[in-house]
Amino acid sequence: MEIKRSGSRPSGKGPADYFTGTVRVDPLFEAPEPARGRGALVTFEPGARTAWHTHPLGQTLIVTSGLGWAQRLDGPVEEIRPGDVVWFAPGEKHWHGATATTAMSHIAIQEALNGSPVDWLEKVSDEQYRR
Repeated sequence: MEIKRSGSRPSGKGPADYFTGTVRVDPLFEAPEPARGRGALVTFEPGARTAWHTHPLGQTLIVTSGLGWAQRLDGPVEEIRPGDVVWFAPGEKHWHGATATTAMSHIAIQEALNGSPVDWLEKVSDEQYRR
């Protein structure tokens, strides 16, 4: 058994290459091999969002606070609220983040394939975000 104490791992800023706006990433876990699971608490300030991206083995989001938006390629922008659980299928191109006026936090859980849990793509444009 291993216990990771709250606050024992430093928060990080969401890298500008992968996020628009102010984003904080608090690591929760990275399971040792042969397990592949990884999780983080991600907080988006109003207007902040991920770039388009995919996950080789899919991703689960559990919204913990605030109000956010999520979209898969060619789908509508969907509102997400605390308690909502969002599943993105393996390889599904998508983005997620806060609304323009309200912050949002979620727990993001994904598995790594060949050491990588995510493939980052182009940024979400302001036009795409405002739809």
